[in-house]
Amino acid sequence: MIVLHQIDPIAFQLGPVQVHWYGIMYLLGFAAAWWLGRLRVRAGRLPGVNEQAYGDLLFYAMLGVVLGGRLGYVFFYSFGELLHDPLMLLRIWEGGMSFHGGLIGVVVAAWWWSRRHQLHLMDTVDFLAPLVPPGLGFGRLGNYIGGELWGKPTEAGWGVVFPRAPEFAGWSMEQIHAQFATGALNQYARHPSQLYQAALEGLVMFLVLWWFSSRPRPRYAVSGMFALLYGCFRFIVEFVRVPDAQIGYLAFGWLTMGQLLSLPLIALGLYWLLLWSRRQPTLQPQPMPAATR
Repeated sequence: MIVLHQIDPIAFQLGPVQVHWYGIMYLLGFAAAWWLGRLRVRAGRLPGVNEQAYGDLLFYAMLGVVLGGRLGYVFFYSFGELLHDPLMLLRIWEGGMSFHGGLIGVVVAAWWWSRRHQLHLMDTVDFLAPLVPPGLGFGRLGNYIGGELWGKPTEAGWGVVFPRAPEFAGWSMEQIHAQFATGALNQYARHPSQLYQAALEGLVMFLVLWWFSSRPRPRYAVSGMFALLYGCFRFIVEFVRVPDAQIGYLAFGWLTMGQLLSLPLIALGLYWLLLWSRRQPTLQPQPMPAATR
């Protein structure tokens, strides 16, 4: 059944302040990470760390996501625009976040926190890896609600007509509704690639990583699984997702920036998971007594 996307991206308004669903999705992602991280702390998945210290880590990671995500988007996807308008770097409210930039930001934040607590960086990253997928899933749902980052045209029965797509430039919502009711817009249905990514990067990755990390694993193994899964899922979905208009395809008529940035993750994930982790120690859980949480 072809669906017309007609979700208001604004959840509610408080006076002059508009609260967007996308922002709420970010909050849900951070809330999920806080709750799941506390469970892992109590299970002793990062020995010597209590819930207060984890709260500090989560705060730094949140900053890393926001700052790294914005910097990554600007430098990976809109560098030309930055040269003409440097202030666009600060206009976060206009949208534009990059997963790969956010990932770098989180790793930098984890390095800073690990150094202060005298922990190995990769023990911290392995601890954080299973907490990230829910945030990715919520973020992709936010993309869908906002009617952005849509997929390519499809004849599948589950296609979605996105009014913000370029083929409807200059159309009013009344016109779109009237034409959709007649079935005339079915030819413009697109893959809801945001939902594909929410399912793969959010739900599937979370289930696999949570199960995989439920047993002691060698250092680098959990992070390797995360990098491999994300890289593969993102590379695959990019085939049905429209590339960023300001970049387009980089090569071969199909290679996108998202795929190019995912290739190092796939290679690194395979190396860490299949080779390097086998030479590393395995951190044994030390469940934390209730009095020290």
